[in-house]
This record gives sequence, structure tokens and C-alpha cells, in this order.
Amino acid sequence: MAQNVNADSIISVLKKELLKKDVYDVKKEKQIAHLKIHLQDAGHKSPIAQYNICFKIFNLYRAYKFDSAFVYVNKMIGLSGKLNDPEKLTRSRLLLGSILLNSGLYKEAFDVAGQLEHTQLPTNLRSEYLILRARLYAGIAEYNNDSYFSKIYAKCSKGDFKSAEVAVPSSDFEQTISKAFLPASTRDKYLSPHYYYNYILNHNLGERGIAMVSTRLSFAYTGQNRIFFLALAAINDVRSATKETLAIFLLSQELYKLNRTEDAYKFIQEAAKNAKYYGARNRQVQIQSILPIVATKLLAEKQHEKDKLLIGFLIFLIIVIVLFFVLVIYRKQLTRIKANEVTITEQNIELRNVNEKLWEASHIKEELIGLFLKTCSAYIDTLDKVKRKTLHTIKLGKFNEIKPILDGIHIDKEKENLYQTLDSAFVKIFPNFVSSFNTLLNEDDQIWPKRGETLNPTLRIFALMRLGINELPTVAKILGYSESTVYSYKVRVKSKALVHGNDFEKRIMDIKITV
Repeated sequence: MAQNVNADSIISVLKKELLKKDVYDVKKEKQIAHLKIHLQDAGHKSPIAQYNICFKIFNLYRAYKFDSAFVYVNKMIGLSGKLNDPEKLTRSRLLLGSILLNSGLYKEAFDVAGQLEHTQLPTNLRSEYLILRARLYAGIAEYNNDSYFSKIYAKCSKGDFKSAEVAVPSSDFEQTISKAFLPASTRDKYLSPHYYYNYILNHNLGERGIAMVSTRLSFAYTGQNRIFFLALAAINDVRSATKETLAIFLLSQELYKLNRTEDAYKFIQEAAKNAKYYGARNRQVQIQSILPIVATKLLAEKQHEKDKLLIGFLIFLIIVIVLFFVLVIYRKQLTRIKANEVTITEQNIELRNVNEKLWEASHIKEELIGLFLKTCSAYIDTLDKVKRKTLHTIKLGKFNEIKPILDGIHIDKEKENLYQTLDSAFVKIFPNFVSSFNTLLNEDDQIWPKRGETLNPTLRIFALMRLGINELPTVAKILGYSESTVYSYKVRVKSKALVHGNDFEKRIMDIKITV
């Protein structure tokens, strides 16, 4: 059953309607003001016309404002006397009794009912009288709320309702509504809350009628179904500008039982406003006895929520502080790791450079040692041949042939051969040296070997520099120049370089070996 209707959805509708209640109240006030103008215009007309207008005004005030309804029902009683119409007089007194009951004036309502001789009443009025008295007994039983008298009043109420049913049997509509109160085991399965919801909406009951029937149906159900019908009744009470309403008060009680305290407090406050506006003394007493309980629970829940929020905030703050210190430590560790990584990287680069230089030096040494051994071997062979030839000539006594033998040794040519051998070995190690060297100079100042040359003197000076031979005396001795000549060559080239002098030498040293 509970799944047949959506209580939460209709409660949302109720909240929206409560925001528009002033609009509905203004609409009713306009209707009442319009009828009051008609009543003034009918002041010089027949009492029956005045009675009918007063009846319409009373119906608008009946569930809206007790004091005004009381005024106009008394006017109806006076006009009934003028009309000498017992039936209108009796009906007006029954209406007076009903609003006295709604306002909680039980004694006065009983007094009005006691003035009527119900055995002499027509059938329809006798039924209305019995229903009024039954409601009075039920109301005073609820108001007393004791273990003895309340039972007596409840029994009287039940008896009067049965008598009213005998006097005027219920209509088909009333009988269908009454079936909702049958035990679930005997009630037809189709009589679900959803069925009754559609049933009452399809009978053109009007907003006040829907509210009354929905309130009655709520007593047939429990849980979400009861909440649904009470919310439906409250919605239609708002739309019909009804202030004498039980639905929203009962709804707040049901929501309180389900620990929906905030909604319960909102609705019980609305019930208190309605009871005060209408003048329902009995309802005000009931509400004032419950409102502090709901308010206290709501305050406790709000305080609990605040405490939870505060605890949550403190936990969050502690977590943030802990995370902050963790992040600080992590940042320090990360900075330290990064610094170590940079150091390691720099050391790796430095080690790589050292390794490259070691490998380069090793390769150069291998090439130069090979060249040295080859050259030395050649010169030893030459010296050996000269020595043997000279000794042989001396042994023969041919001293005049020694000079031609020595003249056959051409020192300059041997130097040239040595340079060519050295140039070839260097270019073999650094095949891109000449081109790389010239990239450091303007095109007009570039130095290129002539045809048939591997290197020229200027290039040879910087080739020796690339091999790591930088000392001027050593370079001068190898090349057969003076130190000043070597220095002049170097200064002249550096002055024309595209980069600074120190950077120029560094760029020379950066020229790589090509294997």
C-alpha cells in the first residue's frame, strides 16, 4: 500500500502552496467584500434576499474566521424569525452550533443543541442535528482525554452517528469512502490509496470538499499513506483559504513521529497561525501543548547538526594541518631529492665528459704512438743505412765520398714529410676539424688548406691545440717556429673569430673525434 502514493512529492507541493496562501486569502476577502456590498444594497429588500446573502457570506467565513461567521449566522437566525420559517431557524441554529464546536466552545454548542427538539425535526435536519451532537461528543472526548469520561463521550458519539445513518442512509459516495475503514482482509484489493485519490478528485467536490474527505480518509491508513492524504487535505485547505483545519496539525504530528522534525515544526507553526486566525480555542490549546516539544526537539537536532558540523570542521582543520606539515616535509624531501638528482645529473654529465675526454685522449695517444713508432722506425732505418754506408766508405779509405752521403740527407724535406704525416694522422682522427674550425670565422677570414695540403701552418697550430699541446715553446719547437711567431698566429686568428677569445679556444676543444 505504501508504494501506491508519493507522500514526499505531495509534501513538496504543500510547501509551495503555503508560499501562495496570502494570494488565496486575498481572493476570499474579495469575494466576501463583494457579497457585503450586495447585502447593503439588499437592506431595503425582502428578508429572504438578505438571508440568502448572509448565508453565502457565512459559508465563506465558516471555516475562515469564527467571529465573522458568528455575526452572520446570528443575522440568519434573526432573519429566520422575521420570515417565520422554522426550518431556516433550525438550520441556522445548527450552523451556529457547528462553528461554536469548531471554535472549541463546547458548552455553548451543547446549549444551542439543547434548545432544539430533535424529535420534532424533519428527517434531513434530524440527521444534521445527530451529526452535530456526535461531533460535539467526539470533540469533548478528545479535549478531556481522560480514561473515564472520554470513553462515555466516545460511546455517545458513536451512537449518534449510527442514529444519523438510520435517519438518512449514506450515499454511494459515502459508502465507498467508508469501505476504506474496513479491515484489510475484508476490503477489496482495488480500494487502494491511489484509487481513493483518483476517486475523490473525479467527484467535483471542490477544494473544501476534497480537504474534508482526504482528512477523513487519513484515519483509515498509517505511515506514508496517511501522510499523503493529510498533505492532500492541507493543500486544498490552503487553496480554499480554510483556517479551521485539522489536516496540517495532524500532518505535523505524523512527521514528528517519523523524526522529520523540521517539516513537523514548519507545519505545526502554520496550524498555530490558522487556529489563532480562526479563533479555534481548542486547537490552540492542543497546539500549544505540542509546539514546545517539537521546537525543543528541532533545536536539539539543529544543535546536534551544529555540533557535527563543528566536529567535522575541527577534524577537517586537523587533517588540513597534518596535511600541511606532511606537504612541508614532502616538499623538503622533494627539494632535497631534486637537488640530489641535479647533483647526480651534473656528476653524470661531468663523468660522461671525463669519460669522453679519457676515451678521446686514449684514442689520440693510440694514433700518435703508432705514428711515433712508425716514424721513429723509419728514421732508425735511415740512420742505420747512413751509418753502414759511411763506415764502409771509411774502411775503403774513400773519405771524399762521405760528404755526398751526408748531403743526401735533406732535413727540410724530412720535416715536411713529418708534418704531412702528422697532418694526415690528425685529419684521420678529426676529419671535420677544418670545416668546424672555419665555422668560427667570417667567410672572408676563413682559412682553408691549398690544393695538395692537408693542413697549413695556421691550422697546424690549432690542431696541436686540439691535441692538448698548448705550451708555446713546445708548439714552436715542433713546428720549427719562434714562440713569438706562434703567438702572433694565434692572436691574429682569435681577433677575427666570431666568438670571444677564451670561448674560441673552448670551441676548438669541443670539436669531436669521428671514429
